[in-house]
Amino acid sequence: MADPLAVAREFLAARRIAVAGVSRDRNQPANLIYRRLRDTGHEVVAINPATDRVEGDPCYRDLRAAPGRVDGVVIATPPAAAAEVVRACVDLGIPRVWMHRSFGEGSVSAEAVALCRSHGIGVIVGGCPMMYCGRVDLGHRCMRWILEKRRRIEV
Repeated sequence: MADPLAVAREFLAARRIAVAGVSRDRNQPANLIYRRLRDTGHEVVAINPATDRVEGDPCYRDLRAAPGRVDGVVIATPPAAAAEVVRACVDLGIPRVWMHRSFGEGSVSAEAVALCRSHGIGVIVGGCPMMYCGRVDLGHRCMRWILEKRRRIEV
């Protein structure tokens, strides 16, 4: 079994990362992830079909509408929307996906995971980029430890 830390670092080495599920409410987890990635030097692309601006940046209705190549996608949508995001990743040749999840269901759907695996997309199932990205706060360090021990992060 692959080491979650190594796979997370590989994912976070990508330069241009989209976050699907950002919100007009800046306190949502997807927005926290979006800001952290942006603050750690990534070029971040906001994806939400219901708005054209998030965090003061342009926002796109889906991955297909975003300009340029995306190297990875963090999915922070309801699970029912995750498979459609992965279908766009397949169509666009995006090589890696991270499905956000802490203690509940998160954004993980069995269909989306199966689509990633059947199309050779590297997938992290569970956890949060904030547990590995930049200076990690105490809460995310504790969450990482708990989720890794409970095997809630699959790579």
